[in-house]
Amino acid sequence: MNMGVTFAMMLLCAGAIAGEFTGPWDLAALRQPPKAEWGETKDGVRSLYYPGEPLGGKPTRVFAYYAAPEKRQGRAPAMVLVHGGGGHAFPHWAAMWAKRGYAALAMDLSGCGPDGKRLPDGGPDQGHEDKFHTIGRGLRETWPYHMVAAVIRGTSLLAAQPEADPDRIGITGISWGGYLVCIVAGLDGRLKLAVPVYACGFLHENSCWLPELARQTDAERKLWIDHFEPSRYLGQARMPMLWVTGTNDFAYPLDSYQKSYRAAKGARTLSVTVRMPHGHEAGWAPAAIGLFADQVLRGGTPLPEVGPTRVKGNGVEVTYASATRIVSAGLHYTADTVTWDQRKWESRPAEVAESRVRATVPPARPITFFLTLTDSRGTTVSTEHRELK
Repeated sequence: MNMGVTFAMMLLCAGAIAGEFTGPWDLAALRQPPKAEWGETKDGVRSLYYPGEPLGGKPTRVFAYYAAPEKRQGRAPAMVLVHGGGGHAFPHWAAMWAKRGYAALAMDLSGCGPDGKRLPDGGPDQGHEDKFHTIGRGLRETWPYHMVAAVIRGTSLLAAQPEADPDRIGITGISWGGYLVCIVAGLDGRLKLAVPVYACGFLHENSCWLPELARQTDAERKLWIDHFEPSRYLGQARMPMLWVTGTNDFAYPLDSYQKSYRAAKGARTLSVTVRMPHGHEAGWAPAAIGLFADQVLRGGTPLPEVGPTRVKGNGVEVTYASATRIVSAGLHYTADTVTWDQRKWESRPAEVAESRVRATVPPARPITFFLTLTDSRGTTVSTEHRELK
């Protein structure tokens, strides 16, 4: 076998495809299991530190929590847990997944330790300054660079644990954690599923972060978009993805959200909730997240699958396939044209019959609507939203 073929096979085994955009990260180095400093175990959750990327020419460390199921047969599936803004490494998040039967790693993305205080050798803080305005010092001095690296290296650490199955690893992240998931999903093919909650790409087109991007110089903004905008990477994501969000999310509007899930190349499932609260506990609460992980990583009963929406006059209809009983369906609509976070949504029941859901959309135009289906497990999936001009 010649060296070119050997190198191509190595890339494929590492989850990379030749010619794909890898941004400023050394993926080959990040995919090597890091040496961890293990700490105490409390309530089944163990604390640890692992190396981060250099900041200002000095080494850094990342703090994390690790948990594994008490009882298992062979290696367990695993989940990488990525917190959002204002969050930290949550031990109870890791414990929640361990109780479900998964090995789990929840790392800190603010340069802090277990007490929430800054580490002397921690990475960048998670404020807007570090996210957007240190880019003039270089790509590798920014929060997105460091935290994408921390997530990929954390995945390598998780994959190396004796309790974890390296071939069955998924990832979920909340808000800014979901932003990181959208980037990592396009960089790390070892991941078998991804669940970004609230977050998406196309932030430079519409999001609450437009004022921060406007503060950048033209050159800084181009650098940030070219390297740290999730839409640069989502087209390389090929794993199944579950997209969880609310209609009125203040940070990540539904138009950018739709462009994002359409950009990803793998199978997608949507779970949109009218006025879903934005927060960590609200973000990890939906039953669909755990059931989706079970579906992909454990051969569990799949979430209902919804076909495209058909519109005829004011009538709308979708077909669906479900291994579980659909107990209810809903039509959700808004005639508002103000910013997405300020729109008033109305809901009404939809008819469920013979693997179809039907509803009548009010005659107001323009109008935006979507349908939801809820099964006997309390899991809700959605159609894409449609705008009727």
